[in-house]
Amino acid sequence: MSHLKFYFFIHKILKTVYKNICDLFSDTYKNTKIVRTSNNFIIIDKAYDLKINSNNKNEETIQTFMKKNFPYLASNRLHHEYYFMHRLDYSTSGLMCIPIHKEACQVASKAIQQRKCKKYYIALVRGYLSLNLLDLNFPIGVFNNFYGEFVIRQVSGRDNSVKEVEKMCVTHGNSSRTARTLIVVLENGLFENYPSSKILIRPITGRRHQIRVHCSHIGHTIVGDYTYSNKKDTKPERMYLHSLRLVIPNKIEDINDQTSDPFSENEIKSWKPVFRFYNLSRAFKLIDEFV
Repeated sequence: MSHLKFYFFIHKILKTVYKNICDLFSDTYKNTKIVRTSNNFIIIDKAYDLKINSNNKNEETIQTFMKKNFPYLASNRLHHEYYFMHRLDYSTSGLMCIPIHKEACQVASKAIQQRKCKKYYIALVRGYLSLNLLDLNFPIGVFNNFYGEFVIRQVSGRDNSVKEVEKMCVTHGNSSRTARTLIVVLENGLFENYPSSKILIRPITGRRHQIRVHCSHIGHTIVGDYTYSNKKDTKPERMYLHSLRLVIPNKIEDINDQTSDPFSENEIKSWKPVFRFYNLSRAFKLIDEFV
């Protein structure tokens, strides 16, 4: 081997090693984590500001995350290669369940359709709520202008690469759909010295942007929600909404997974709790008593 060929050979090896080290320590997929795997389901903790899939194959998404970690499960017969039976908004972080095979997808999807599935979210919202327990039952539809001629579209999050999405609202029009959301206030405190509350949320229905719309409707927009604050809440680094716990009973393998609280004062330096009403264990019991 000539000296020149040997040089390029060594250079190629060092370049590959360097790339692998960078991939190991870089913030790829914005710290999305694999929570649990089984023969039937993969449970992940999705990072905020991350899409589920994209037409741009070079963009990091949950689909490419799965392709990187579970390439052998990808199927060309599926539109997005994996069984994405439910989704989280681009700006929302937290638990997602991805079935491994068709039967697992069918039984888990059936549990969601029959409303046997329990999804619990945690959020920081602006202001102090007047009640500690709320049962919100407001129909949701697409937000139109006064004449009902044009759909108002706004960007979800602050990433300019994100395509515009339909903004939803509480409405009683013919196209509106029933929507019910349960809320328990966990803590009152200050977010960057602004009165705010930490809440546990259980959506009973699964309408698009349901939690964000209902919180905005009662005057307590989620901290960092660019879209439903009418583009005013731009200072926070993210929207503070997280899928905390996921319960999906089914005949194959019951799912009951939970992350730690990502919005604790130890994790979020901008959040300073002042008064605690309930811990999570008590709040789960209270919110389930609503149903």
